[in-house]
Amino acid sequence: MTETNDQDAALRIASGRKPFVEPLRLGERLREIRLANQWTLEDVSQRTGLARSTLSKIENDQISPTFTAVQKLISGLGIDLPQLLSPPRQQARTTGRRDLTRRGHGELHPTPTYEHELLSCELAQKRMIPFKTIVRARRFEEFSEWVRHDGEEFLMVLEGEILLYTEFYEPLQLETGDSIYFDSAMGHALVSTSDEDAVVLSVCTRGEAA
Repeated sequence: MTETNDQDAALRIASGRKPFVEPLRLGERLREIRLANQWTLEDVSQRTGLARSTLSKIENDQISPTFTAVQKLISGLGIDLPQLLSPPRQQARTTGRRDLTRRGHGELHPTPTYEHELLSCELAQKRMIPFKTIVRARRFEEFSEWVRHDGEEFLMVLEGEILLYTEFYEPLQLETGDSIYFDSAMGHALVSTSDEDAVVLSVCTRGEAA
C-alpha cells in the first residue's frame, strides 16, 4: 500500500469511513476556528507551518488536506481531532419576535386565592409564561390543595409581603424586592401578610413534552 493510500485509509477511519471533506465541511470548520480566535491566515500559517495559500485552498474546499496537514493543524491550533471534525455551528435563526403588554392590559384570570394577569398573551409557542399576580389569600387554609405545575418558576415580590408555603420546606417570608427560583412541580402556595394584598411577578418555564 502506498503512502497516499495509507493517508486516505487513516482519514477514512478518523471520519467514520465517510469521505473526509464534503460531509465534514472541514474547510468551513477550519475557518470557523480561525475566526473564533481572531486569527488571520498568516497567524495560522505561523502556528502550523502550512502555507497561507494551502490554508486558503483548504478553507475554500479547493483541496483535501493530507494526513500530515491535519496533524499540523491539530498541533498548531492546540485542538484535538474531534474538535476539527465537528460540524460547523449553525447560525441561530433570529425571528425578531416580541409582544408588548401595556400596564393593566394583560389577560385576567381571577381565582378565589389569586388574581392573575397573564402577560405577552399574543405570542404563541413561548418558552416562558410570565404573569403578574395579586395575592388575595390570607391563610394557607384557603387552598384546597397544593398549587403545582410542570417546569420551574421565578417569582419576585413587586409590592407588599408574602409567605411562601412549599411542600418540602418551612414557610418562607418574602418582602418587596425579594425573589426566589423553585421547582414548580413541588407543591406551593402564596399568602399575603402585608396590610395590602401583595403583588408578585412570576415567570414559569414550560414542562418537558411527554
